Amino acid sequence: MLRIISKSAEQTYKLGEKLGKNLQQGDIICLTGDLGAGKTAFTKGIGAGLDVKEFITSPTYTIINEYNGSIPLFHFDVYRLEGVEEMYELGYEEYFFGDGAVVIEWADIVKDIIPQERLWVTILRSNEEDSREIIFDASGERYQNIVEELMQYADTSH
Repeated sequence: MLRIISKSAEQTYKLGEKLGKNLQQGDIICLTGDLGAGKTAFTKGIGAGLDVKEFITSPTYTIINEYNGSIPLFHFDVYRLEGVEEMYELGYEEYFFGDGAVVIEWADIVKDIIPQERLWVTILRSNEEDSREIIFDASGERYQNIVEELMQYADTSH
């Protein structure tokens, strides 16, 4: 587990960008945290790391946005879903086991169908206005390696 304090939206974005540069096809990033904590800003950074040129927005109403980059980015926002049954209707397996990287905002809502190996990222507001605590919890060797890369970045970014 890795905890990083981000002091600004820009730093949160940059941390996402560093993560994005390390992603491969089939990677699954699970995002949780307070409403307005910075999950979409973090995802925009991931997109930048994957060379996505399109403007990334939260897919609150569409549930899934797809972006083209060095690999496809599939951005889910499951906040409005009633449960995992709706994920089956969306054909989530095609995305989870497809040719891109997956980011799931509000992942705790559908945790029962998320593969065991994944990177869980929790973004929490702190007492300072723009400051966030970002917690990375890796499940699986692939994601442990990613967290080690982020650890090196965190050591040099302060």
